[in-house]
Amino acid sequence: MEEISIYTDGACSGNPGKGGWGALLIFGENKKEISGGEKETTNNRMELTAPIEALKLVKRPCKVKLYSDSAYLVNAFINGWIYNWQKNGWKTADKKDVKNRDLWEQIYKFTQIHEIEWIKVKGHSDNEYNNLCDKLAVAAIKQID
Repeated sequence: MEEISIYTDGACSGNPGKGGWGALLIFGENKKEISGGEKETTNNRMELTAPIEALKLVKRPCKVKLYSDSAYLVNAFINGWIYNWQKNGWKTADKKDVKNRDLWEQIYKFTQIHEIEWIKVKGHSDNEYNNLCDKLAVAAIKQID
């Protein structure tokens, strides 16, 4: 199975407010930067949108190392929350609706296709690829009218 590394980040100007996301896909020697944004969103939605948009570009099942500074995203998988939400009809442990369910469901579908390792990186630190994704996300916000 082929391996790919994906770095992602999301940003928001106001929360809610204008938001942007950025991602970097690394496959062998090839690198692809992608980004986008929304007029009215939240930081968490952008943190979830970035991996969705990146994974949409992966054309066949792969081993994916997915790096994010979002504890919200990474902990949902490392701690198994998403599997419990899915099993419980997208309800949290205290029986509330899971926020951003539409995005979580998309991410969950990708876990059925790819072998994804979720890796938490420290944000705004010395990880050059995470810093690049942050710059992509912030630049995407500036492109929104």
